[in-house]
Amino acid sequence: MAFAQIQEQNTTLSDINITPLVDVMLVLLIIFMVAAPLASPKVKVILPEVNREEPFVDEPPMRAVTVAVTEDGRLFFNDEPVTQQMLESWLSVEAQKKPQPDVNIRGDKTTRYRHINEIINIVQAHGMRKVGFISTQQRN
Repeated sequence: MAFAQIQEQNTTLSDINITPLVDVMLVLLIIFMVAAPLASPKVKVILPEVNREEPFVDEPPMRAVTVAVTEDGRLFFNDEPVTQQMLESWLSVEAQKKPQPDVNIRGDKTTRYRHINEIINIVQAHGMRKVGFISTQQRN
């Protein structure tokens, strides 16, 4: 019988065996996948009920009012020619409505900004909160 001699070497093993680490991680993953749905609380919320005698009627959406300004400063309220005093009276009536309608300002391409600014100041002075501008889409 021949015996082989094993030579002992005093070297350290520098390779890490990651197989047990992967096994432990997979077991933990399975445990958390099973336990996570069980750990989430099941809260029952009792919603209040509405007791209405009259039928629910949807209100029609409020139409926006349009103020148009031409190059020479003429004013139009919903496409009808008006003076500045008439515009102010119309705006004071519209400002009292609930819900308050939007005000859209439309100006010519060559209208000076000071005319638009005057209209903005008038609209804001009468308490209108939602002011927008109408423009045309630029063509390529």
